[in-house]
Amino acid sequence: MKAERESEQTWVAFSCIKYCIMLLRRVRKDEDLEICEEIRSDDGIADEDPKAQCQEKKHKLKIPQTNQLKNFTKLKKNFKSEDALSPETHLVVDLDAFEGIGDTPDDLEEKIQTHAIKMKMKILDFMKWQKNSKSHETPSVDLDLDFNGNLEQNRLDKAQQQLVKAEERLFGSNEVARTEEVEDKLQTDYEIFILRLKMAIHDSFNEDNPETLKSALTSILREEEQDRRWAEVAVDQRPIWRPTECRKMHDSLLQKVVEKRMKTADKQENKVDKLSTSLKREVCQMGKQLQKDLLRVVRNLKECYPPDFDICRTYAQLYHQTFSTRLQELARSSVDFEDCLYILSWIVNYYPKDVLKHKELEEHINSSSIGPLLPEEDLKRLEEQYFAYKENEIRKWLSNALETEVKKWSDGFDPEIMDGYYFSNLAVDVLQLIDATVREVNTLLGCESKARSLLCQLHSFLLSYMASLEELLKRKQENIPKTLSASLNNIYLFRDYGQRPEHLFSEDTRKACLSTLADLKKICHKYFLSLIHTDLKPLYRKLWTQSWFAGHCEVVEELMKALENNIDQFKELKPVCREELLAELHVEVMVEYVRRMMKRKLKLKNKEQQEAAAEFICHDNSQICSVFAKVGSKEEWLCQILPKLSEILKLQDLGSLQIEIVILARDYPDISEQHVLAVLNLKTNLSSSDLRKIKGCLSENRVALDTESFPSFFSKVLVKRKII
Repeated sequence: MKAERESEQTWVAFSCIKYCIMLLRRVRKDEDLEICEEIRSDDGIADEDPKAQCQEKKHKLKIPQTNQLKNFTKLKKNFKSEDALSPETHLVVDLDAFEGIGDTPDDLEEKIQTHAIKMKMKILDFMKWQKNSKSHETPSVDLDLDFNGNLEQNRLDKAQQQLVKAEERLFGSNEVARTEEVEDKLQTDYEIFILRLKMAIHDSFNEDNPETLKSALTSILREEEQDRRWAEVAVDQRPIWRPTECRKMHDSLLQKVVEKRMKTADKQENKVDKLSTSLKREVCQMGKQLQKDLLRVVRNLKECYPPDFDICRTYAQLYHQTFSTRLQELARSSVDFEDCLYILSWIVNYYPKDVLKHKELEEHINSSSIGPLLPEEDLKRLEEQYFAYKENEIRKWLSNALETEVKKWSDGFDPEIMDGYYFSNLAVDVLQLIDATVREVNTLLGCESKARSLLCQLHSFLLSYMASLEELLKRKQENIPKTLSASLNNIYLFRDYGQRPEHLFSEDTRKACLSTLADLKKICHKYFLSLIHTDLKPLYRKLWTQSWFAGHCEVVEELMKALENNIDQFKELKPVCREELLAELHVEVMVEYVRRMMKRKLKLKNKEQQEAAAEFICHDNSQICSVFAKVGSKEEWLCQILPKLSEILKLQDLGSLQIEIVILARDYPDISEQHVLAVLNLKTNLSSSDLRKIKGCLSENRVALDTESFPSFFSKVLVKRKII
């Protein structure tokens, strides 16, 4: 019963609209004076200036129901609710209630038609006629309904066919008399029909509306065909309502529907209320509404539309344009960084990748043909704002991070111990920030050059880091060894990052960073190694002296014991850092040994002494290499140097000696003639002539080799005096 009552109420409302249109068309044909006289007679206004008084009454027309609404008699009988019209009821048409109202009766018809859409919306919201569509569905038995009956049952295609038949009878032949009253009635029926079409289109997203929508779309196609048929007829011979342009009306109304749905997007969608700014919430609401509606188009509406409408592309373009328009407005306002970043994220990531590339939408929507969300000018302005902020943010963050680290050094705080090793968070924090920012900038802006430019700030940071370490070393604080141990780990992490080819360094920036890191490592290593060499210096002085030659074992054992004790202090270094430091120490110990040997403080006068010294060299080499191998040094090439020098001391044949020296120069291209002569000078039984022959042989047989492909050793051994 409730559904039947609401259906009756709806039909009464539409009949009112229909009658208003007919009435106002009749009013247009009356003179202004007659209208004003009728108003005057109803309200008792003086008749000195009818037109002026007409203006004062704001064109309110009161038409007695008993005199004018003859068509309502049947309705009143069938409509028994307490809201039904009584014989004394007046239909009041307040012209000021309509938007864009003018002051002349000539505009009344257009104004009523305009406001009828709004009246219809209120009726839809109040009575929810579509939600009771089951009572309006076409009966299973196809009854022969008239025009009004088909409208009531939402059979718009049937109603349209009846209108076309009436139109053809009235305008297509001379057999039927075409009276003004009949023509007005047909025009009114067309206007009511168009209104019902608009209602069906406006309710496209109503899940209970598919059959009505299909019927409306069929009617639109037929109306387009009828428009084309009348286009071939002279203007004065065709109906005044032709062309109806229903397809144009459909497209225009779709745009309004989309704009309204986007404007009133569900504010609870995906918990957008948790977003921090109103702009973020609005953009997210619109984006989610767009995706949700496009999915409904693909899942539901697509089946209702004929292929000619290409409805998926049409809706996608409308939603895209509406979203784009609003984003342009937001982008051109004064937005802060967070909102700027959010807009860019929607443009670059969420919209093209999450919305348009949804598995159900991708096959129906050609995203490449839609176009960009923002014009180039607006997009560039947002990108520049974003990049400038990121540049400044990284600069400030790096400065603050280093300042915090240096303050810990100055305040005497020891670095943390993690897994038994000294550790600092500086490198981890800095690299995470820089890497995340570089990736974000490259993704959002799609510009590797800008991403690379951010890495230039890493080099500036490393230079400041090195300057801070140098200042720390000048203070001679107690926590320096621990601080440098943690710094070595930082240096290793920075270097590992800089060496990876996947990171977006320019070649110049990469080289500059790695060079600065090498200098940083050198500063730390120099500090540690200088302490060791200072401790070992008294023992170094005993090498290749008479005391070493006389009591060889005791000197070397004492040196090795002191060396092992010094190496123990590096056990709290990260293994990879300790390995590099010990490798350098291994080289320097061997360099010091050879340097002491070439100082020529010991003279080997005969074959026996030379063979004994050669044996001592091999023994010392074994001891040194054993100590370093035990602590993890992998510089095995160093263990071949002393045996080759011992062979030179042992050989007595000049020819064999020349061959051995040429081989030595081949294996170690950085050895000079002065190095060779310094070794030979240990053998006092060689004459000056022999030395010149050996020197000449070396010059003749020396091959120009790429010294960079061989490890550098003898270039580190300084020979103070020039020999021969």
